[in-house]
Amino acid sequence: MSSKSGSADVMEALGVNINLKAEQIAQCIADVGIGFMFAPNHHPAMKNVAPVRKELGVRTIFNILGPLTNPAGAPNILMGVFHEDLVGIQVRALQRLGAEHAIVVYGRDGLDEISLGAGTLVGELKDGVVREYEIHPEDFGLRMVGTRAFRVETPEESKAMLMGVLNGEQGPARDIVCLNAGAALYAGNAASSIEDGLKKAQAALDSGAALKKLEELVIFTQKFAA
Repeated sequence: MSSKSGSADVMEALGVNINLKAEQIAQCIADVGIGFMFAPNHHPAMKNVAPVRKELGVRTIFNILGPLTNPAGAPNILMGVFHEDLVGIQVRALQRLGAEHAIVVYGRDGLDEISLGAGTLVGELKDGVVREYEIHPEDFGLRMVGTRAFRVETPEESKAMLMGVLNGEQGPARDIVCLNAGAALYAGNAASSIEDGLKKAQAALDSGAALKKLEELVIFTQKFAA
């Protein structure tokens, strides 16, 4: 949903300290239930190639390798890819790497996440079996809408949009957040399906639990600020 700012930029704009050590992140997950791992701080190889990747300005093999070399070694994964051919390739690579429940997605409109503007190709590894299928917004009772509805250019714009969603604003931004969060809950075995995960994500927003969780994350991580 962002063209010039990444998740780390947005987390910092929200007040999250992204420079925690591995053991501090583990404690954050244990105490708060969520943690953010800024890859360059925990993956020396990727950190070393980052300047070259930025200078090249085009996608390289590292755009494919990066998500596969998750330093956390998480067995449950939701991953977006930038080309439809990578859906099957990446999910089978995750299978070989020992993932237990992995979901790889590609929006047919070019998004590397579940899209509201087109169908989304899905590669799912579950119980040792890989399935590939396609999902659409209307499958979940959501309105199809183009990416312009939630395109942002800066971390501040991302923050404003995200805070709007967390504070109960309705619309396409809320829908795409809940749909992708629902898939993440399903991948993490915290929901029985993407649809069930979607409902749980919507309930977390409506109850204020999601906003409260962000506030807890900010407070916890700032304890380790230099």
